[in-house]
Amino acid sequence: QVQLMESGGGSVQAGESLKLSCLASGYSSRKNCVGWFRQAPGREREGLVLIDIVDVPAYADSVKGRFTFSRDNAKNILYLQMNSLKLEDTAMYYCVARDDPYCGTWAPSQYNYWGQGTQVTVSS
Repeated sequence: QVQLMESGGGSVQAGESLKLSCLASGYSSRKNCVGWFRQAPGREREGLVLIDIVDVPAYADSVKGRFTFSRDNAKNILYLQMNSLKLEDTAMYYCVARDDPYCGTWAPSQYNYWGQGTQVTVSS
């Protein structure tokens, strides 16, 4: 059974940093497409970063240069380092995965597995 469990969210001020973690169990993140999405109140889910077996992360323009994906393959943990946080980064953040070695799409409906989410709130 695949389980994704996020942690590390919280409340910070604009300009500060947070690092999110996602523990993936029952699933090999090295052999499949994984990534991070977020959803702000009243908005659609937004893909932030995806990575597949090519092992080169693809970032959304909204977070490029501020957010960095990494992972610990031995522990099967995915990370999202978020720097220079802005008010508009306030959202629920989700770790995602799909049963495909390649990503190829940012459509949320194409991702089979979602964690429960971790809330990030950025204030001024």
